[in-house]
Amino acid sequence: MIEDGESARGGLSTVRRVGETILRPWRVWTPAVRELLRHLEQVGFVGAPRALGDGPVDGHEVVSLLRGEVGLYPWPPALLTDQGVTQLGRWLREYHDAVRDFRPSPDAVWCDPEARWRPGLIIRHGDLTTWNSVWADDRLVGVIDWDLAIPGHPLDDLAQLAWYSVPLRLPERQRKVGFGADGAPLARRLRLLCDAYGADPAGVLDALARLQRDETDRIARLGPLGADPWAAFLRQDFIPDIEEERTWALAHRDQLLGHA
Repeated sequence: MIEDGESARGGLSTVRRVGETILRPWRVWTPAVRELLRHLEQVGFVGAPRALGDGPVDGHEVVSLLRGEVGLYPWPPALLTDQGVTQLGRWLREYHDAVRDFRPSPDAVWCDPEARWRPGLIIRHGDLTTWNSVWADDRLVGVIDWDLAIPGHPLDDLAQLAWYSVPLRLPERQRKVGFGADGAPLARRLRLLCDAYGADPAGVLDALARLQRDETDRIARLGPLGADPWAAFLRQDFIPDIEEERTWALAHRDQLLGHA
């Protein structure tokens, strides 16, 4: 866990711990994200940080600290288990139940400046990677880093969570997180995640293919304009990586559904 006074660099931001709080860079979309976090607090959802204070402090927002270890490589042991992936599915179900009635301000600005909420959409977390999950021993504490929250379809959140936590990734990346030479038991973990959330694995794979295509299109469209996070993703050459993983998942669809 990040120590008091320590800074940590992520893919987009450098954050700093001060006591039981985290300071994050204040961005143009921060007010919309804080509105979301305050709604989650009001409805009693405990699996996310709390937005603290009323505005920027020296160019930063202040959120509460979630105590635990984040799911970096190699993964915490809990993430490798059936119970771990099941907890992630339940967390997402609870988040979507909590956010269903949230209506962002009409002038809300998100990380994609063209994104707008409309009836039938929710506000997705938008960055459901394992390194944004926080674990205390075998228990999922919650999920951090809400900078990429964005209006979207609930199934897209589940598809992204499956992508990174099953993980629906190339074999070498499965081994990197700790699954060993044989890789992850993909079909079982996908089924457990979907069962915990309440969704059909085939529909999730369809949503993943669309999500990955949309992500590369967004990076290609917004990255050259120079605004983060999309410019950072373009510099880090995310597009070919995403396209490779999309091709891999499509080619292994039957295996992922337990049909092979």
